This record gives sequence, C-alpha cells and structure tokens, in this order.
Amino acid sequence: MTERYVIHLPVVAADLPAAQRLARVVARWTVMLPQTDPGETTVSAEDNQNVRHRVFCDLLMPGGRRCMLRADHYGPCARRLRR
Repeated sequence: MTERYVIHLPVVAADLPAAQRLARVVARWTVMLPQTDPGETTVSAEDNQNVRHRVFCDLLMPGGRRCMLRADHYGPCARRLRR
C-alpha cells in the first residue's frame, strides 16, 4: 500500500457548525485536484485534535463514487448539493 501524508491547514471558525461549513467549501473547491480526498474531511477543536467531526457523509454510492452531502444529512445520498 502506498504511504499517504495528510496536510493540516489550521483555520479559525467561531464554532463547530461554522468550521464544518468552511471545511465543506474548501473541500469542494479542492475536488479538482487529484491529490485531494474531500470525503475524508474532518474538523476538530484546536485543543482537542483527537476528536474529529466528519464534514461529509462519504457513503459509497452505486458506481463507486462517494456522497458529498454533509454528514448526517436527511434523504438520499448525492454527489452534489440539492438546490
């Protein structure tokens, strides 16, 4: 198996929901880069980085693609935001 490295890019957010929203925006923006794995995006408190909160559902969908809706969303999985 190929060894993977993770880049930790600290940002500041007022609370957990704000951090999750910002992480979703950044992850969706980087999806065009083949090195990124946005479905694995998590956030944590600066002083408690061992407790991570998922940003995306990331369940495997038919065809091998992953759900890109927020974690714990309602309704069926999807690759894009519902408008």
